[in-house]
Amino acid sequence: MPIEIGQIEAIFRYPVKSMGGEALDAAKLGWHGLDGDRRLAFRRLDERGGFPWLTATKLPDLILFTPQRREAGNGDALPTHVRTPEGEEMSLFGEALAAEVGRRYGAPVQMMQLNHGIFDEASISVIASETVREICRLAGRSADVRRFRPNIVVRSTRAVPFEEDQWLGGVLTFGEADDAPAVTVTMRDGRCAMVNLAPDEGGPAPEVLKAVVRSNQNTAGVYGTVTRVGRLAVGQTIILHR
Repeated sequence: MPIEIGQIEAIFRYPVKSMGGEALDAAKLGWHGLDGDRRLAFRRLDERGGFPWLTATKLPDLILFTPQRREAGNGDALPTHVRTPEGEEMSLFGEALAAEVGRRYGAPVQMMQLNHGIFDEASISVIASETVREICRLAGRSADVRRFRPNIVVRSTRAVPFEEDQWLGGVLTFGEADDAPAVTVTMRDGRCAMVNLAPDEGGPAPEVLKAVVRSNQNTAGVYGTVTRVGRLAVGQTIILHR
């Protein structure tokens, strides 16, 4: 039987991989995740391996760069500019931004756009706010869901930490319509040092990842694959189908 597990508490999109995200009241869920999510990334020109993208695990400063859109921009979900940690605004594909990021990284980089997105494991990530609170409590840090860079934050009816693990193999639908958008939960979200980085300061807090390792085998939240497209909105009811 379908089970109501809670509501959408927040929606986040990250236009440029590892840069600052943006909170949304609503978003279109397409076959490749949220429209405009992780469609851009810096490619490391000196990297010849299978993962050439520059992330905040290699350059923590990257999360302090904030994508921006101007009214006279490209008219879609993608940013046109980026604000640096010092407050300077630079064109997204401009030489100045690539030079600044490359200087901090210590090697040349190039901004790239991929229409289907640049994801580590899957196109949608989901976490319950109670899981975030428990991890941050164990780590002695204030609960900030942005450390975990989810797309969908769930306000769970049960309010049990790591409840997401029980959703594996199920389907989450968002809203009560017959054609409500849906995500099949495919795997647990294995965490890396990204969770140690404070979203506003970038300073490391290794106790956060240690708390994830100790409390839930280094996983927090789940990944999913889109199985029905549609519109997501904060406050929508979430139904788990087995």
